[in-house]
Amino acid sequence: MVTDALTALNRKRVFEFATQHKLPAIYEYDWLVRDGGLMSYGPDMGEVYDRAADLADRILRGVSPANLPFEQPTRFRLVINKKTVESLGLTIPAAILMRADEIID
Repeated sequence: MVTDALTALNRKRVFEFATQHKLPAIYEYDWLVRDGGLMSYGPDMGEVYDRAADLADRILRGVSPANLPFEQPTRFRLVINKKTVESLGLTIPAAILMRADEIID
């Protein structure tokens, strides 16, 4: 699911629809999994915020924004919600569970 204002505000309805229709869905952000989504794979937002703070600090110290590099996330997190897995009647392979950065019970 692509996260925008509409889907974020209606996330519970999206989760209910996915569960009702037995649709496995993957989301961009781990907070959606904590709210009831099946799984997420997306950038580590802590890293993104740290990089943004560093860039803001450099600008405030006088570096021209035009001279700053374009940066992309380097760390992505896989988060799985076991309760949602069970409610969908899915089995997540052990290899994927071992790679997960976080498993929510």
